[in-house]
Amino acid sequence: MRHYLDHTEEGTSLRALARREGLHASTILRQVRRFENRREDPLMDEALSAISRFALRHSEDPARKDDQPMSVHPRLGSPAQPEICDEQALQREGMRVLRRLAEPGAVMAIAPDLEKAVVIRDLPDGKSLRTAVLERAVAHAFLLKDWVTCRKPGRVSTYEITSAGRAALKRMVDEEDRRRQGMAEAATPFGDQHRVWGEREVMDDSGPRRVRYNLAESPVALLGRRRDRDGKPFLEPELVAAAERLREDFELAQMGPRVAQNWDRFLTGGDRGAYQPDSGLGEGPSTARSRVAAALRDLGPGLGDVALRCCCFLEGLEVAEKRMGWAARSGKIVLRIALMRLRRHYEETYGKSGPLIG
Repeated sequence: MRHYLDHTEEGTSLRALARREGLHASTILRQVRRFENRREDPLMDEALSAISRFALRHSEDPARKDDQPMSVHPRLGSPAQPEICDEQALQREGMRVLRRLAEPGAVMAIAPDLEKAVVIRDLPDGKSLRTAVLERAVAHAFLLKDWVTCRKPGRVSTYEITSAGRAALKRMVDEEDRRRQGMAEAATPFGDQHRVWGEREVMDDSGPRRVRYNLAESPVALLGRRRDRDGKPFLEPELVAAAERLREDFELAQMGPRVAQNWDRFLTGGDRGAYQPDSGLGEGPSTARSRVAAALRDLGPGLGDVALRCCCFLEGLEVAEKRMGWAARSGKIVLRIALMRLRRHYEETYGKSGPLIG
C-alpha cells in the first residue's frame, strides 16, 4: 500500500521504489496494479485517500512522526480531524467484529452517508439482524489487512469475511485463551491458526488413555472433516482409520537412518515386488515394512502412489496431483478409491480389529 501511494501521490518511479526496497521492478508493478484495481471498491478508495491525506499532514508536522495509524478517515462535518485506529483498538475490535462476520450469512454493510458500518446477518425467516457496529476507521483497517472483501458494491456496499480474516480471528482467540490461562511459553500464533486439535484413545502399559493430537497434520484427516452438500463426510471414519494405520506402519518402518532415501522405490510399480523387507535397508521392525509393502502391492500403481504421498509423506492433494501429472481436483476421488481398497486389504488380511499398532 505504501509503495502504491509513493508512486501515485509522490510520483516516485517504479524503478526508484525497486532500488529503495531491494525488490525487482516487476514486483513493485504487481503491487501497484493490485491496489489500483482495488480502488474501484468505494471503501478501499476512501481508505487510501484518507491515509494519503494523513501522510500529507504527517510530513508537514515532524513532531507527529511517531504517531503511525492503522487507518484514518475524516469525520463527517469536520474533515480536518482524522480518526486513528491503533493496533490495540484494531485487535479489540477485530475479535468482536470478526466473530460476527464469521457467522453464516453475515456481511458488513457501509454507505458513504453513514458515519459507521454495521454487521448484519440473514435469518431463516427472511429478516435481517444487526449484530455489530464498527467505526469507519476499523472498516478501513479490515479492508487494508484483507480481512474482508467486497461482495456487492453500490449505494450500500456489502463485505464478507475472507480466509485471511478467519485465520486472524483464530489467532486472536488463541492468544486470548493463552493470556487468560497465564501460559508463559513462547506463543506461535501463525502456526496455531493452522492446527485443529482433537482427542483420541491410545493404549499404553497402564491401559487406555486419551491424548491430544493435531487433526490438520494429515491431509486425509482434513478431508475426513469436510462434508458434502448433504452433510455427509467425504471420507468415512473407517477410511481415515485405514489411512492412519498405513501411516503408523510407515513411521515404525522408517526408524533406521537410511530408510527414507529408499522409499522412492515404492513410487515405481515395477520395483514394489522386488523389495525385500529383510534386506537391511533400515533398522525398523521388519513386520511393519512388510505390512507397508503388502498394502502398496495390493493397491497397485496409481492408487498406491497417492496413498503413499498423502498418507505417509503427508503431501497435500494439489502437490500430489502436480507431481504425478494428474488433472486438477482429480486426486480427491482417486484418494478415496485408494482408501476404500486399503480398508478392504486390512479387513481381508488382518480382520476388522487388527493388527494393533502404536
